[in-house]
Amino acid sequence: MNSSVLEARALHKSYGTTHALAGVDLTIHRGEAVAIMGASGSGKTTLLHILAGIVTPDAGTVTFQPPAGHPVEVSALGESARSRMRRESFGFVFQQGLLIPELTAVENVALASMITGVKKADAVQRAASWLAALGLAGMEDRRIGELSGGQAQRVAIARAQVTGAELVFADEPTGALDSRTSQEVMDALLWSTVGQGRTLLVVTHDPEVASRCSRIVSVRDGLVVSSGVAA
Repeated sequence: MNSSVLEARALHKSYGTTHALAGVDLTIHRGEAVAIMGASGSGKTTLLHILAGIVTPDAGTVTFQPPAGHPVEVSALGESARSRMRRESFGFVFQQGLLIPELTAVENVALASMITGVKKADAVQRAASWLAALGLAGMEDRRIGELSGGQAQRVAIARAQVTGAELVFADEPTGALDSRTSQEVMDALLWSTVGQGRTLLVVTHDPEVASRCSRIVSVRDGLVVSSGVAA
């Protein structure tokens, strides 16, 4: 098995009297695709948000191992440092994409690079290359409302990858799509992550999506109840 890229130990998180996580241990290995599954309220989205440094745990640790350099304890970083890590090392794909409708496809993707300090011309060139690689050549200047749901999700995937993100988090990335489009989006997501030696962590309700991953982690009542190779 490849070396770990992310390790969570004894994660706890509560919202009022609701225990979202009750002591989760989880290791994500570099280059694998991991699906997190569970019923609504099981804690799977909270787990993803803590692993990604969006939310801090009440107790426990999350450690990120970049490809070069020393391990970083994400859960101990301040908000500005976690924001920088999310910009530079992590990519995100959400159910509705969370794209900016006023911008074109290429502008949405290029913006992710520009935020990290890349010059606009270089950022646009990189963005166009990713869009072409994901089957969107010729659609660079379309606004998000002019794209189908599947095309918009591929823009979101390009945005997640354009900075060279080591680890991509996807929260129900196919939840709003029909089955055929869902398969196409998963093809693109897997090709652009594990196909490039990177790592994918996806939260999903869809067993078809989960079966495309190399491992399925099941969460119930804030705990990991099983973790095994996808059938």
